[in-house]
Amino acid sequence: MNPMDGIRFAFGTLTVLPVRVTRWDREAARAGMLAAPLAGLVVGLLAAAAGGLLLFLGSGPLLAAVATAAVPAALTRGLHLDGLADTADGLGSGKPAEDALRIMKQSDIGPFGVITLALVLLAQVAALAELYADGWTRGAVAAVLAAVAARLALTLACRPGVPPARPEGLGAAVAGTVPLRAAVAVAVLVTVACAGAGALFGGYGALRHGAAVAAALGAAQVLLRHCVRRFGGVTGDVFGGLAETAATTALVILTLG
Repeated sequence: MNPMDGIRFAFGTLTVLPVRVTRWDREAARAGMLAAPLAGLVVGLLAAAAGGLLLFLGSGPLLAAVATAAVPAALTRGLHLDGLADTADGLGSGKPAEDALRIMKQSDIGPFGVITLALVLLAQVAALAELYADGWTRGAVAAVLAAVAARLALTLACRPGVPPARPEGLGAAVAGTVPLRAAVAVAVLVTVACAGAGALFGGYGALRHGAAVAAALGAAQVLLRHCVRRFGGVTGDVFGGLAETAATTALVILTLG
C-alpha cells in the first residue's frame, strides 16, 4: 500500500485540512491510525503558532491560551469535543449499553456533556496560560505535545481486543486494525521524541514531558476500558473523548512541579 494512503486517512479523518481520503479499508485504516500522531503534530504546531502570534502582538498569556485551545477545536470542527460531550452523556446516563449509545447519537448535548466540556476547556486554557506565562517556548511545546498525545491515544485504542460498539461509523472502521506491537512501537517512539523536546528545558524537563505523555495515555486507557465495559466497544464519540482526555491530562501534568 502507498504510505500516503495512510497519511491521507489520518489527516482526512482526524482533521478538516483539505486532504482527500483515497482509500477507506482496513489496511488504510491501520496505516492511518499509526500515522495519527503525525496529524497531531501538525495540529499542535498550528495551535502553538496561533498562541505565539498573539503573544508577539502584545497579548497576555490567557488570550494566547484561548487561541491555542481554539485551533485544535477548529481543525476538527469540534468533533473531538462533541465526542467527549456525547461520551459523558452516555456514561452519565447510567443506562444499559443500547440506550446509552442511542443517547450519544442524539444531536443535543445533555447536562453531563455540558459540564464535562466546560471543565475540560477551562483546564486546557488554565494550563496553557500558566505555561505561556513562563515563556512562549514552554506553551508552544506543551501545545504540540498535547495534540500529539491526543492522537497517539487513538493509535493505542485501535489495537486488537478493543471491539466496535456499533457495526458502522468510524469506530467500526478502525477498531482492531493496529497490531499491538506496532502500536506500542509508535507509543515508545513518540514518548521518546516528546521527552527529547522537553530536554530543551533541562533534564527534569525531559522527564516531565515524557511523564506527561505516559500520564495522558494512562488516563485515556482508563476511559477506554470503562467505555468498552459500559458500551461494549468504541465509537467515534469515544475516540473524541479519548483524545480530549489525553490532551487535557498532558497539559495538566506539564504545569505540575
